[in-house]
This record gives sequence, structure tokens and C-alpha cells, in this order.
Amino acid sequence: MIQFGLMNRGQFPVGGDAAQHWAEMLEQVRWAEKMRFDSIMKGSHYTTHPLSEFQQVPFLSRIMAEAPSLRLIAGVVLLPLHKPLDIAEQFANIDVMSGGRLIFGVGIGYRDVEFRAFGTTQKQAGPRMEEGLEAIKRLWSEDKVSMRGSHFELIDAVCTIKPAQQPMPPIWTGANADVAIRRAARLTDAWFVNPHNRLDTIERQMQVYRRELDACGKPFPKEFPMMREVVVAKSREEAMRMAQPYLEAKYNAYHQWGQDKVMPAGDNNFDIDFEELVQDRFLFGSPEEIAEQILDLTRRFGVNHFVMGVQFPGMPQQMVLDEMQMLSEEVFPLVRAGINM
Repeated sequence: MIQFGLMNRGQFPVGGDAAQHWAEMLEQVRWAEKMRFDSIMKGSHYTTHPLSEFQQVPFLSRIMAEAPSLRLIAGVVLLPLHKPLDIAEQFANIDVMSGGRLIFGVGIGYRDVEFRAFGTTQKQAGPRMEEGLEAIKRLWSEDKVSMRGSHFELIDAVCTIKPAQQPMPPIWTGANADVAIRRAARLTDAWFVNPHNRLDTIERQMQVYRRELDACGKPFPKEFPMMREVVVAKSREEAMRMAQPYLEAKYNAYHQWGQDKVMPAGDNNFDIDFEELVQDRFLFGSPEEIAEQILDLTRRFGVNHFVMGVQFPGMPQQMVLDEMQMLSEEVFPLVRAGINM
């Protein structure tokens, strides 16, 4: 059975009314509940100029009561920036308070401004990710943990609230690069396929992922997630016209942050024309076209949890809500019917 998630970015152009932006985010959450989405996701970045961004932990903590049926995706926690005991405690609390609805997503990040602000470097990110993840798993599943890491020491440490999901919530790794995809196969429940890489890049990286799973003696995940940017309208032309000013600005910001520079060679430049940027990367079109594109991804890659980014900084709220309704009422039924054929 396929599940559909909504990415609630919580990103807005700098200088806007934060209270109004928060009201819009809450309305999107309630709309996702009403429209029978399966999950809602919030990412995490810091010092995000030219965008402002609401933070992950307060967002997930606040919205769990607004949307009691939605799974809560931390997508993703930038683990190398943090101490594992703090993260283990915070997200175990979220899992318990939500009745066991957390999906714990992790990633290493890529922005030097974030690494330096938290007292680390990109060179240290991989090792800190691995030791932090080991510590969190142990804190969630063991009574007391003693462990020395590069930037922490646990001495009979206790995660006083254990997750509701035992032994722990599902753990996904968001990854762009091959080395991170191999880490996802080794250490977590699933590679969370990113929204940025072209499909030909993902096709090649699926082989990297499957080979590493085989080397570890692990089966392909029962739940395999992917995120894509999605714009649905009456036609592909209308979807392109609607999205261009907002999606173009978003990916210009990614380019300024250096997101594209940590992607695989040949697919590592967002400083290109919009038509080229969206080609084989994002999903645009009518409900029928979007449904067929999603079905293609399920058949090619085994995706069965599909998370959609439909809101981009500056996009009018009504446009976002209209898209969500069209997805729920027209796209989702077509996809489910296609899978069951």
C-alpha cells in the first residue's frame, strides 16, 4: 500500500509576518489531515538567508494534536550538529506524545555556515553522524549507556523516556552522495531518496544502494520513501507557469547554500535555466500526468511512501491548498487504482 506525505517546509522570504506564516503552516497541517494524507514532514536548517525558517522540534511537537492521524517525519535531523543524548531525548518524547507516530530521519548536512555555528566541520560530519546514530540507537534500546565519542561522553547515560515504538521508530537517511547512500544501507531502515537528483542519477544510485544492502545481508526495505517537488494543475503548462517564480527562487537559494555542489558529478548544478532544472527532476502536470509519474517511480524504484513538496517560499496560501485538494481528490485515487491493477 502506498502512503502519501506532505513536506511542510516552513520557509518564507525574509521580512514577512512570522505570525501569519505560522497560521498558514497550521492551516496546511489541518488541510493535510482533512485531505487524508498519511504523513507530514519538516526539515531542519539554520541561518537560512534569504529565507526564514520555522524549526523542526517545536513544529512537530505543536502539530501532533492538529493532525492526529498523520505520521510525523523528521526529515531530516542534521545529526552531526547535535549531541546524541539531547536528540534521543527530544525525539523519544515526540514519539510518546504522538502515540508512536514518529519517523526519525537523519542526514549529515552540507552547509559550512551551519557546521561552524555548531563548532564542527564538514570533514567531521560523517564520523559524527555514525557515532551519534549508534549512541541514539543504544539510548533508545538499552537501560544505561557508556560510550565515548569525538564530541561527547556517555557515562551510564539514560534516555529517561523511551520511544513508544519499540525498540525504536523507523530511521531513514536522507542522502545525495553515494557514500551517504551506502551508509543508509548499513545503518538505517531506509534511504530517503532526495528531491534534488535527476531520475537517471537515482537509477544509478539504486544499484549502489542495493549492492550495499546485499553486502550487509539486509533485504530491500518494506517501506521505501522518496521525496519529490510536485506541482499539479489543469495542464503541465499551467503547472510550470504557476510554480516557476517560487520554485526558481527556492533552488537559487539552494545554489547559494551549495546544495548542488554535494550532489553527484554530472547532476550538481542548479544554476541553469528553469526548463533544464525541472527536466527529469520534478513532477509537473495534470492529475493524470502526476499520477502516471508517481506510478512510474513506484515501478522503477519500489517507492511506497511518497512525500511531496508542494509549497515554495512566497507561494500564495490558496495555491498550496488547491494543490493539496487536487492531489487528494484526483491524484491519489488514480495512483491507488494503478497499483491495484
